[in-house]
Amino acid sequence: MGETVVIAVVAAVFLLAAVFWYRAERARAETARRVARVDEAAEKLMAAQSELAGGQQMAQSGMNQRLDAITKRLDEGLSKQTEKTGETLRHLHERIAVIDAAQKNLTELSQQVVGLQDILSNNQARGAFGEIQLNDIVTSALPPSAYGFQVKLGNGRMADCLLHLPNPPGSIAIDAKFPLESYRALREAKDEAGRTKAARAFSADVTKHVRDIAERYIVAGETAESALMFLPSEAVYAELHARFAAVVEDSYRRRVWIVSPTTLMATLNTVRAVLKDARMREQADVIQIEVLKMLTDVERLDKRVGNLQRHFTQATDDVQEIRTSTEKITRRANRIEELQIGDDEQPAELPPPSGRIESAS
Repeated sequence: MGETVVIAVVAAVFLLAAVFWYRAERARAETARRVARVDEAAEKLMAAQSELAGGQQMAQSGMNQRLDAITKRLDEGLSKQTEKTGETLRHLHERIAVIDAAQKNLTELSQQVVGLQDILSNNQARGAFGEIQLNDIVTSALPPSAYGFQVKLGNGRMADCLLHLPNPPGSIAIDAKFPLESYRALREAKDEAGRTKAARAFSADVTKHVRDIAERYIVAGETAESALMFLPSEAVYAELHARFAAVVEDSYRRRVWIVSPTTLMATLNTVRAVLKDARMREQADVIQIEVLKMLTDVERLDKRVGNLQRHFTQATDDVQEIRTSTEKITRRANRIEELQIGDDEQPAELPPPSGRIESAS
């Protein structure tokens, strides 16, 4: 009975041990499966992490490329914008320089205008201004022998310019002074009464100046019967002829011709033509002698041309005779060539003599 109990206990122990071992084996197997699943999950996680890292790297690379492209575009855009800005600034500097130059020219022109006003406001300076302009016009239109400046006449008066013309008409004096004060008052008059008063003063001043020129610079036996009054202002000249016809007609009666720079140049061109015609008349005898010599030379040339033509005619005849001789020589050579026959052919008979020897010429 006791042994049975022991055996039963031992069996129970073995059974329990078997049960525990079985459970332990199952637990180890389950643990192994779980570990395998964990490893598989870890591998998948590692693969996913690696794929994620590759994708992140590609994304980072693409992002870097895009950033590089954007940076390059920005650099190019900034560079172009900088160039355009520099070009714009350069053009702006050039325009500013042009504006500065124009401003400088305007300043100089203003100074010149002020200087011109100062000159024209002074009688002596105004006379010098007219003389200088007269000097420029005359020297540019006529040869030096055709004029003289500050020439003293026989009556003791000093002409601003004297044109040396042959008789008739003779030398013509030019005066370069002009009445500017009354003209300036006429232009600056504010009302009708002021304009009327200034017009009367201007007319009186010009009339007096015309009278003075006629008395001082028209000298009988020394100068022409007329003189020139030079106005170095086209505006004064136009005003005078437009509104003061009586003054102009009075100058005609006194044989004082009022001229402006433009009309003076036209007058000097006429003077130059007159001088040229006078020189032609002075040289008429010389020209006639030269023409006769030229006719003699033409006759001599015509004779020599005739002689040359006869030589050409003789040469043509000689050439024709030479050609005739060459043609005869050629015909004789052809006849000799016809005699050069083969062995089986009979010699051709020479043509009978004509009874005369042809001319070798």
